[in-house]
Amino acid sequence: MRTTRSQVLRWAVPGLVAAAVAVAASGMLTADATAPLPPKTAAQLLVDLQNARIDGLSGTVVQNSDLGLPTLPTNAAGHGDNASLFSMLGGSHTLRVWYAGPDKQRVALLGSLGETDIVHNGQDGWVWSSAENTATHYRLSPRTRNGTDRGKSPAAPLPTPLTPQQAAEQALAAISPTTSVSTDGTGTVAGRSVYELVLAPKDTRSLIGQVRLAVDAETSVPLRVQVFPQTTSDGPAFEVGFTRVSFGRPADDQFRFSPPPGAKVQENPVMGDEQSSHTTQGVQPGALIGTGWTTVAVLRGVSATSSENGSSDARQLAAILSRLPQVSGSWGSGRLLTSKLVTALLTDDGRLIVGAVSPELIYAAAGHR
Repeated sequence: MRTTRSQVLRWAVPGLVAAAVAVAASGMLTADATAPLPPKTAAQLLVDLQNARIDGLSGTVVQNSDLGLPTLPTNAAGHGDNASLFSMLGGSHTLRVWYAGPDKQRVALLGSLGETDIVHNGQDGWVWSSAENTATHYRLSPRTRNGTDRGKSPAAPLPTPLTPQQAAEQALAAISPTTSVSTDGTGTVAGRSVYELVLAPKDTRSLIGQVRLAVDAETSVPLRVQVFPQTTSDGPAFEVGFTRVSFGRPADDQFRFSPPPGAKVQENPVMGDEQSSHTTQGVQPGALIGTGWTTVAVLRGVSATSSENGSSDARQLAAILSRLPQVSGSWGSGRLLTSKLVTALLTDDGRLIVGAVSPELIYAAAGHR
């Protein structure tokens, strides 16, 4: 799996907030001090993670988020839609995942009112909402389709929820002289023996205190990730991990998608062309300010308003942004969102500035024009 910074920036919400959270992500373990695993150093586990290759994978993933965000709004029908991508910013959610190489991936977010499916099959990408009976079709350019190494963990050419592999990849990308890396014994996840790798920022300005990755002892694939905030000891603020996993290659039928009769289908331009994808969505290419754990991402062309004809995610985002406190400074004015792991500022001039840092660093980034 190769999740590049440009891919992360492409998906403003909820992907951008999730990316800021998952700059460090790790796995909660079942304690098992007697697991018969040979000892490994942190350096050995890092090498194993970088060299992990799989032909196929499927399973069930549970994501739990306790970020301390404001209460998320209900959808237009007055019901909470826990199959919405936006809803994954809070609460507990169940995903089904399938992977059969860099050209075949599928993620299904299951909810009480339906499900949202993200399907990547060769040059075709689909985002399907059963609750809204809508499907968005993307044509993926060769550059987007081949953004990962053959045999690596699942890629994310579409705006998918975070799987343990994607969260771990973003955590590993943060390893630098600013990171303390250690091990913390062994355990079990989804019935499989794992090593526990611990990442911690040396920079105390980060809101993240510690990241724990559960690394499968046989395949070296991350099975669970967990992020602890720096300021509390109440447990993880974000975690995502397998409750069931199989490393067999799923059948090709799992990646074929056709919209059902009566579904509303939207055709999007080719993805992979930075200019066309950002222009179409009204969001301009972003920038990264700072380094390591205190990196702040800036997107332009983001609005706090959404038309009635917009997607449910867009309407929910507009609703929550409209209730955030207003702030101002030499950088201008806007609305501020704070949480245990993430701070985000939406300025009145259309910039979304987000990072796992305090508001002071966000305001400083807002001063860069």
